[in-house]
Amino acid sequence: MLYDEIVNKKEKLALVGLGYVGMPISVAFAEKVEVIGFDVNEEKIEQYKKGFDPTNEVGNDKIAKCTVQFTADESRLKEAKFIIVAVPTPINNEHMPDLSPVENASRVVGRNLTRGTIVTYESTVYPGVTEEICVPILEKESGLKCGIDFKVAYSPERINPGDKVHRLETITKIVSGMDEETLDEVAKIYELVVEAGVFRAESIKVAEAAKVIENSQRDINIAFMNELSIIFHRLGIDTKAVLEAAGTKWNFLKFMPGLVGGHCIGVDPYYLTYKAEEAGYHSQIITSGRRINNDMGKFVVESLIKKLIMSDIPIRNAKVAILGFTFKENCPDTRNTKIIDIVKELEEYAINPIIVDPIADKQEAERLYGVTLQNMKDIKEVDAIILAVAHKEFQSISRESFDKMYRITNQRRKVMIDIKGLLDKREYMEHGYSYWRL
Repeated sequence: MLYDEIVNKKEKLALVGLGYVGMPISVAFAEKVEVIGFDVNEEKIEQYKKGFDPTNEVGNDKIAKCTVQFTADESRLKEAKFIIVAVPTPINNEHMPDLSPVENASRVVGRNLTRGTIVTYESTVYPGVTEEICVPILEKESGLKCGIDFKVAYSPERINPGDKVHRLETITKIVSGMDEETLDEVAKIYELVVEAGVFRAESIKVAEAAKVIENSQRDINIAFMNELSIIFHRLGIDTKAVLEAAGTKWNFLKFMPGLVGGHCIGVDPYYLTYKAEEAGYHSQIITSGRRINNDMGKFVVESLIKKLIMSDIPIRNAKVAILGFTFKENCPDTRNTKIIDIVKELEEYAINPIIVDPIADKQEAERLYGVTLQNMKDIKEVDAIILAVAHKEFQSISRESFDKMYRITNQRRKVMIDIKGLLDKREYMEHGYSYWRL
């Protein structure tokens, strides 16, 4: 069995794509077997070789001590008999699936594919991508035949960036294979690192579908909370207070309103609706949820503008600070962050905000959005603060410290937009804040 050869280090395992998903997987497997970690980004490879973890997913110490053979040389993949593809699957500007990363990765793997190899995809896709799109590419590039010369499998990633509790080892892993023999091999290999165990899906398409609905379900639930927030604000009711009261019932689902960004929850539903359209069905609930969530940045800014007007603060050129730019707390990833929606909306009102995020990848923010992140010391004489991301660094800021960030002339009309509901509403309102939370 291939499993035995890998465990006995007669054969190697390889990772293609060393980002927030692939890198932790490679490090985990390296504790058990020989691992080649490949990425086309040479700069990233050099950082890993120097023991630096730009993702903060496993930390510099683990990267420095791990035995992963980091490389940007694709020919090294010829040495591996078990290849895991963990590249992102984004959407384009029209909210259509962009399969180019997984297609390009398949070409790289295909060019270096050898007989007897199992190729396992982890990228989130719609049902059918692995067998209908990736396999033909692998066959074309390699000249080999799937099912005879090599096998394919699918095991969707479930890593939650920035989450130190729910990790690769502690989350049940869905595995699938093109046949029973492949499924057995894949299951045993993943069991080497997944302490929570594996779930054997009956087919690759079932596993693909299971993954894509996980985030779609979460997206819809958050959309419901966001719609409730819009309704309750119109009724003059505090949404957080309502949810705290309703949450006392044992079967109430405790979701919160918020900006839905990142490369999973805000993306995966579009993969499902795209495939549904191909099958002749126009999704209603999923697309409605996406529409609501996509408009929340605009809703936040409109609420800010109302607060500024009520505080007699001129809108044009108002000085506004945004605390946080990443798509989620305690994670440097800015890809598909919805904070940029707030920035663009503010610019429509001739407001150029001061954006501060001590966690964010500053180079990535500049490259993707043209945004220059500043430092906390730059927040002074502001008219309003948008507390956008719940970084631990922001949670420790005292009210007295916030007080010093506002204009001296505005001490009795300090506008605070607390998107995540981190602050004590009563305390801030008692001290002269015009406070608003989602």
